[in-house]
Amino acid sequence: MPEVVPNFSNSVKLKYVKLGYQYLVNHILTFLLVPIIIGVTIEVLRIGPQELLNIWNSLHFDVLQMLCSSFLIISIATVYFMSKPRSTYLVDYSCYKPPVVCRVPFSTFMEHSRLILKDNPKSVEFQMRILERSGLGEETCLPRPIHYIPPTPTMEAARGEAEEVIFTTIDDLMNKTGLKPKDIDILIVNCSLFSPTPSLSAMVVNKYKLRSNIKSYNLSGMGCSAGLISIDLARDLLQVHPNSYALVISTEIITPNYYKGSERAMLLPNCLFRMGGAAILLSNKRRDRYRAKYRLMHVVRTHKGADDKAFKCVFEQEDPQGKVGVNLSKDLMVIAGEALKSNITTIGPLVLPASEQLLFQLTLIGRKIFNPKWKPYIPDFKQAFEHFCIHAGGRAVIDELQKNLQLSGEHVEASRMTLHRFGNTSSSSLWYEMSYIEAKGRMKRGDRVWQIAFGSGFKCNSAVWKCNRTIKTPTDGPWQHCIDKYPVHIPDIVKL
Repeated sequence: MPEVVPNFSNSVKLKYVKLGYQYLVNHILTFLLVPIIIGVTIEVLRIGPQELLNIWNSLHFDVLQMLCSSFLIISIATVYFMSKPRSTYLVDYSCYKPPVVCRVPFSTFMEHSRLILKDNPKSVEFQMRILERSGLGEETCLPRPIHYIPPTPTMEAARGEAEEVIFTTIDDLMNKTGLKPKDIDILIVNCSLFSPTPSLSAMVVNKYKLRSNIKSYNLSGMGCSAGLISIDLARDLLQVHPNSYALVISTEIITPNYYKGSERAMLLPNCLFRMGGAAILLSNKRRDRYRAKYRLMHVVRTHKGADDKAFKCVFEQEDPQGKVGVNLSKDLMVIAGEALKSNITTIGPLVLPASEQLLFQLTLIGRKIFNPKWKPYIPDFKQAFEHFCIHAGGRAVIDELQKNLQLSGEHVEASRMTLHRFGNTSSSSLWYEMSYIEAKGRMKRGDRVWQIAFGSGFKCNSAVWKCNRTIKTPTDGPWQHCIDKYPVHIPDIVKL
């Protein structure tokens, strides 16, 4: 039998070729400067110290010219440092952990659904199929008024949930940081679906007796990505108000939004959304750079419109076997794709190394000039970030971003486990994911974190943080009593 010729193209480990390319391009200046420095050093050694001294003595310096040059250099340096944006530091944050009495296992959820929707069995079946594929676990929580049969989504009950979530997280944050109410200069509260009068921000001001000159903002109606919009607003305000603290509250109030009808698009939030909230303390004070956990590097906001018909198809798609929801990921990412593409295009040049930017630009030029059917190059964002916090809005979003960004299971572990343990907590889910990474002891000094949030509109917002110091495994927080059992295996379908 003739000897089989080995396939050398397969035996070459292309990953090492790519690593070599990345190292070469990312350190091109070093490779260019090192020979020049070596050449200059050799020349200096050849000339000798006496010749160098003679050259120095032959130079004639005019005192006026030296003074003018020094003044010019100092002026340029002053203008540069004065115009440089102030750094924004994340001192610390706190996530709300719902009490055990609010837990809603699958069996309880479905039993209540059958009792509440007893005249609409199709809606009950739809909710069951969504829940089976949701990626949620048995320990997610709903507010107390939703546990009643029938639920009592009153204004008073919604206020009660808001006070419980917001005040608990603020108290915890103040205990962590030693922050006093009089220290807060800027207050931003974002809650999309519950916007009462007086506002939630006014509720916080009255509760903690905040200063009369506080800059207070209440954001609503912007979906799950509103948390990063609040961070962006806080950063802008900290640029014009030096030596200030900004307190950002991100939450979603579930009580008034429980739906008992038959519209599938309205029933879906019942299955996915759960209690949650986060309080974040930001600062632009230089003395906080040493105790702060993170420094804000970039915030990118993109918004692409999507019509009602496109959104409706997300919730009402059925396969030939009548299984509702199996195509959620495909339709959802078609809608979100443009916003995500715009966001990646904007943030890429800010964070990607030169090797990835060069490959992206070469592929883009090739598609424009030679062949538009060339497959677009997806930059390797793992070269830019050590950690990824993808909004835990649903299994479909996490699956598609993992696939399109070519992320490993560990990169999306925080998102999947947050969805499993806490459900979709809307704009605060990113902070539960950050807390998960810290609880696992994975956050090291210099690590970069990419937070990606999707919201209604369709919005795709992202923030980049850099870890200031190696963070010790916390002994408190929302993962305190359960981090040891995570990660857990999440089956594709949980039969109910």
